[in-house]
Amino acid sequence: MQTSPAGFALGREIAGETELLTLAVDPALQRQGHGRRLLTAFEAESRKRGATEALLEVAASNFAARSLYKLVGYRESGRRPLYYTPPQGEKIDAILMRKALI
Repeated sequence: MQTSPAGFALGREIAGETELLTLAVDPALQRQGHGRRLLTAFEAESRKRGATEALLEVAASNFAARSLYKLVGYRESGRRPLYYTPPQGEKIDAILMRKALI
């Protein structure tokens, strides 16, 4: 896990892969580069632990997160249709993304 006063990144490493489970930034501090710094630190720590590939999933409607992930080199690798059910009730696809860490 990587933390800062602005937020945190939480993941796990298994068999050469790291999965980003959560990346959270205080809403008052978003769009200031904190998410990118946390993600970069998470990837660096994952490399130290032997990971050669990073995986994540993100709601198709989360355009800010998808933009960040694409910016740092993640590419869409799949989709889970109607995976998330937000409080409003309309189901949202999950986008699966991958990035080589070598």
